[in-house]
Amino acid sequence: MVDYDPRTSTGIPTEPVGSMPRPAKLQEAYAAYDEGKIDKAALEAEQEAAVDDTLARYEATGAPIISDGEQRWSSFATYPITDTLAGTGLAPSLGPGGQFFAIFADGHGRQLPKLVKGPFEYVNYAADSLKKSIGKTRTPMKQAVIAPSMLALLYPLRDPVEGYSREDFEAKLIDECEKDIRLAFDAGAARVSVDFTEGRLATREDPRNPWTGAGLLPHFIELINGVMARFSPEERTKIGIHTCPGGDRDSVHSADVPYNNLLPEMFKINAGYFLIQLASEREKDPVYESIGEHLRTDADGVRQMAYLGVINPGNPRVESAEEVADRLVRAADFIDRQQIGSTDDCGFSPFSIDEKPNHGSPDYAREVAFQKITNRVAGTRMAAERLGVS
Repeated sequence: MVDYDPRTSTGIPTEPVGSMPRPAKLQEAYAAYDEGKIDKAALEAEQEAAVDDTLARYEATGAPIISDGEQRWSSFATYPITDTLAGTGLAPSLGPGGQFFAIFADGHGRQLPKLVKGPFEYVNYAADSLKKSIGKTRTPMKQAVIAPSMLALLYPLRDPVEGYSREDFEAKLIDECEKDIRLAFDAGAARVSVDFTEGRLATREDPRNPWTGAGLLPHFIELINGVMARFSPEERTKIGIHTCPGGDRDSVHSADVPYNNLLPEMFKINAGYFLIQLASEREKDPVYESIGEHLRTDADGVRQMAYLGVINPGNPRVESAEEVADRLVRAADFIDRQQIGSTDDCGFSPFSIDEKPNHGSPDYAREVAFQKITNRVAGTRMAAERLGVS
């Protein structure tokens, strides 16, 4: 693991979730690759150009830790199992036509593939991308990985897979998630966060999406804690959990679900820190209060941290540094200031094809994202000064 002090330079720690909007040119390359109009080398050239640009712009924000923006990924959820959203490079144990991960507020959905045979294993790991990026910057890098609970949705809800039980499949998911995290640390990641956007959605009970009414949240927590149990307390101080109500095409999937349906259960995960969407939450004080009540000082040997969302990636309005600082200072009325950090509500573009309609174009969304990050960093530093945190 890289030796990294998250309080360096900003007092209150701050870090991103993961993804950044892909340039329109890169999105066009993904589509052309799926259509057979360009080869993989041409796609990878556009990916590398986007990564280079992402890292250079990230460094300019003054952020103490950055990511490569997931420019080489199909999505935050499917990078281990396919090369593109259209299914090119799909893992051999999977087929098309699985259940929807989410149906968003604007009516569109994102559908997963489904497990059709065993055994299951990843075809890509997050470290595969990180190893290509980490030598391009001197700034510490974090890596996001997908939770086993998300990929558990690959197993058909009602129909067993012949010769491969759900129990065997989920045991493999825990193994693969542990490997994903360890490989990321081995590649040089200073921090690793586990994407858990399905957590809030699991309490929604959307009749259009049957898995959401199956009472899966406790089992999701159990799966993730199965991974956490593989790591020491010291290791888990550097492993986070990210929750949000989704983000895709500037739309969300579960913002209407009360946070208290999730937070008391989520903090039972024995992770060291949590990246929590909050900037886009209408009523923030009740959420701050719930975090302060349920955030643990001893989670199997770890004092938990709450990284609060102070930036809304779905809104093109750029939050000022003062606004960021005000939100963190207000949160300290409810949460121990030594357990507060800052983050963005969500990845800025979790899927590789994302038109960003509220912004007008993905290229404009990209410009806005780096402005927002610059202000997150500056505002976090201001809040630390006002709260006397160093």
